[in-house]
Amino acid sequence: MNRYEIIFISDLDLSEEIRGQLFEKTKNLIEKQNGYLCSFDEWGNKKLAYEIKKKDRGYYVRIDYCGDGALVNEMERSFRIDDRVLKFMTILLKKDIDLELLKEEIEREKEAESDKIETETAKTATEAVKKPAETAEKETEAVEKTAETAEKETEAVEKTAEASETEVEEKENKTAPVDPEESPDAPKADL
Repeated sequence: MNRYEIIFISDLDLSEEIRGQLFEKTKNLIEKQNGYLCSFDEWGNKKLAYEIKKKDRGYYVRIDYCGDGALVNEMERSFRIDDRVLKFMTILLKKDIDLELLKEEIEREKEAESDKIETETAKTATEAVKKPAETAEKETEAVEKTAETAEKETEAVEKTAEASETEVEEKENKTAPVDPEESPDAPKADL
């Protein structure tokens, strides 16, 4: 048994229901011919490199399967006579594979993929929890900075007020009438 990959392009104008029927027909053909379907990847709507049957876009599908030459011939015959398929290409990936080892490998890949998805989900959930906490922390820092700024402004106002009081006192002292008896510079009268 060999491992093959076939990529085919179906007509983009097909409805989802008809496209689904084509995919089911292909999957059933692999099963009937004692093949093993490794993966069925729908790549979706893509632009063609050149026009095929007056179409410039198509729906791409990649099928990875195991089987013998008779299965490959039957699949290619089926695609050739089906008007819903614009183009196809079959590639031999590996000769004489051990199907049981391949099934185990595919199972491990699926488990690794599910573990990866679970890890990403947990990471996303953790980030979702962290973001509000970080936002609250940033808000707290902003409030603290505002409080510090207000405190500095208060100190500046108090210093300005003290300076103003000192200036006022000095002005009062300079402009107040001086009693000649109290002034040390005043001439003393002899009696």
